[in-house]
Amino acid sequence: MFKNKRSVGSVAAVTVAFMISTATAQEQGSIGVVEMPAVNNSAAFKEVKKRLGRWEGMMRQSISDRDIPVSYELKLTSGGNTIVETLVEDGIEMLTTYTDKGGELVVTHYCSLGTEPIFKVAEMSDGMLTIQLDEKANNFHTGHDSYVTEMKWVFDANDPNLLVNTAKVLIEGEVVENYSKLTRVN
Repeated sequence: MFKNKRSVGSVAAVTVAFMISTATAQEQGSIGVVEMPAVNNSAAFKEVKKRLGRWEGMMRQSISDRDIPVSYELKLTSGGNTIVETLVEDGIEMLTTYTDKGGELVVTHYCSLGTEPIFKVAEMSDGMLTIQLDEKANNFHTGHDSYVTEMKWVFDANDPNLLVNTAKVLIEGEVVENYSKLTRVN
């Protein structure tokens, strides 16, 4: 197709220039010629952003006497409007999304229990966030459905790379409490 090395080099240079201009355009907040709106995150969303990265540790369930390996990876996406969390508990992968709607943090957890509970902020301070089931956004039956009802994250006051996560899960009508101690690995 190309008759000489100079043509191949020219095509390569144009390709690299295009890739750089595309990356720069995305960094500047546009997709092609469409400018993205300014991001204005809630205080709770900013609190979640502190957890961006990969975390690993062990979880203890109130119904078990063994430690379970867990990992969490949080990434900012959608132009800074959404955080996607991939969590793995004992080899089972789940997904949680964090986004603002009407200036309030909305959290949706796609659980391995087969439910998708939606949460709202219950309590927040610097280094701590608690979310609870949003009763208006969910239609679960406590006797039939199994689902997470609350999650809480607390940073270690002396080390921002240490985090404690607790969760309450309703399983067949019984509350199970999970406690995880996590370390940021990147």
